[in-house]
Amino acid sequence: MNNGRFATALHILTLLEIKKGELLSSEFIANSINVNPAVVRKEIGNLRAHGFIESKEGKGGGYSLGKPAAHIRLSEVYKSLNESPLLGRSNDPNPECPIGKQINGHLNDLFSSADKAFLNQLGKTTVKDFAKKFN
Repeated sequence: MNNGRFATALHILTLLEIKKGELLSSEFIANSINVNPAVVRKEIGNLRAHGFIESKEGKGGGYSLGKPAAHIRLSEVYKSLNESPLLGRSNDPNPECPIGKQINGHLNDLFSSADKAFLNQLGKTTVKDFAKKFN
């Protein structure tokens, strides 16, 4: 994953946990991340669709966590982004080559094992756990 969506999503959720009790604007969040508010609104839309964030419209509105940070596992956040596998995809080798005709099956097994280990590791940490690093 090289586009930074997970880092952005985790930054948003961490900020909302640390500032719980307040409704934060997309501009405030964007300023913390140092990105355009449109980027934040896009990620907030995804996080909201997955129940991680709630919003209040109108004057005095803003964003807050949609459920307790202790109930949001980092693996859930990662999966909500529909990111590609950690090591990428297999290629399109020559089926006449003895290696080429077998490699994708072996690569898929390797990639699947790496993704499972990565998600398992992320699943051990909640947003609340992560936010404690900033207190």
